[in-house]
Amino acid sequence: MFFSSQRQQFFKPLTSKYREQVVECLRLLYERLYSANADYGESLRREQIIEIFEEALARTPLIEINSDDSVEDEASTLRFKNVREQAGWTLNLLIENGWIEKQVDQVTFQSTYPFSRMGRLFTQPLVEASSTRVRTRHRNTRNTLNALDAFLNRGEAHDLLDAYEYSERIITDFTDVIAELEDSKRELVKEVESQVLVQQASEHFFDFMEKRFQPDLSIRLSADSVEKHRDQIEQSIAKIRRKRKDFKKQAELRLRQLAPELIQSAEQSVLWLILDTIELRMSKASDTMLPALRKALQNFTKRADIIIRQIAYLGTQNQSNILAVCDALKNDNSVDAQERLQQAAEIMSPINLRLVDPQQVVISERKQKRSVDTIIADEEPLDEQALQELMITQMLEQAFSIRNEDLKHYILKNMHSRKLIHTSELAVNNADDLLAMAHAIELGAVNQSSSDYAFLIEPLKRTTKNTYFKQFDEFSIALIKKDKQ
Repeated sequence: MFFSSQRQQFFKPLTSKYREQVVECLRLLYERLYSANADYGESLRREQIIEIFEEALARTPLIEINSDDSVEDEASTLRFKNVREQAGWTLNLLIENGWIEKQVDQVTFQSTYPFSRMGRLFTQPLVEASSTRVRTRHRNTRNTLNALDAFLNRGEAHDLLDAYEYSERIITDFTDVIAELEDSKRELVKEVESQVLVQQASEHFFDFMEKRFQPDLSIRLSADSVEKHRDQIEQSIAKIRRKRKDFKKQAELRLRQLAPELIQSAEQSVLWLILDTIELRMSKASDTMLPALRKALQNFTKRADIIIRQIAYLGTQNQSNILAVCDALKNDNSVDAQERLQQAAEIMSPINLRLVDPQQVVISERKQKRSVDTIIADEEPLDEQALQELMITQMLEQAFSIRNEDLKHYILKNMHSRKLIHTSELAVNNADDLLAMAHAIELGAVNQSSSDYAFLIEPLKRTTKNTYFKQFDEFSIALIKKDKQ
């Protein structure tokens, strides 16, 4: 259970009016412990953590709770004498609710305060949400392909598990980018509602295109498109499936040791499950998520196009005197106004108005949703007569089928050391020989099986008969070298 005895009120520190300050304390502590500037050989003591929290509290504002908030906040009644006292209270709150652990050294009896496992996992997204560092989210498709190739070459099960994890992140990255585009579109719509914020909205759009689209989305839609790497990933998976049995057996045993949570049953292969899942994820990413990303980007650019048009309209308004002319006409009497309008009509007379061509107006057809019948029918026993007919059909097909290899051996056995033989000279000793004789002219289809010799079949333009056939066309069969053909 997640809400165990140590984590019954795990999210309590993030519900009071001090929640923004608590989040900032967690961010600074996380950066102090796990960032590039952290000293990994040092464990922080209480005094050091208090200093970190003091810095976080000093630069983070306090969020006031609404008066109509019905939730009673225990921390709202607290009044701290100084920042240090509030830092101590924050540390105790995080320890009490399972974000930070208190560990005591049995030799020196000194206490250290690292993150708990759940505290570290939940603090990481808080740090990434406010981080400005570059993230190469568009590389997960290539990482999947590289991990599969590494497993194919070295047979290390960890590489296959990495490919399984990277393929899951492909879908997550698409979802994050689509959600980001939707948020940006809603922000643009909100800013355009006021003419004062039109310029700010346009700056937001161009900033997005310069800092977000060019370095990340353009790569995702071109160089790192899942459609581009999908075939290569499927080829790597096919090569893994065609590996030797001992290779796959060793990989299966190792995967069952490293990832027991993927074992669904004793009969199902974990290796096959991982490969099938990667193929399914690539298919979903290429067929579903990539079109959804393109549609979200198209909607975002449409909103930006509206902003640019509005800016252009406002710019032309600033340079025109239409509003001033309207005010002047409103103040003039009817005679003067009529004369001025007549003069304007004469000036505007060269304007040619045209109607829209009806052929250019096309109504787009709506795609009809396919109805899928998900009703599961009860299994009915097959008719006994139908089973008999099916069995007889299969036996007849097997009885009258012949392989090209058997046909080739039959002809060579009849030719002995001769280089040419007629179909009327073929010996029939059993049923297999009779079938081979009937298919003799099909030897032309097996010419690609050898790199040195080939069969040359020519009609003799005459008919003959034997014990089994009343009449059949006669052919000559010769064995020649391909370079002489």
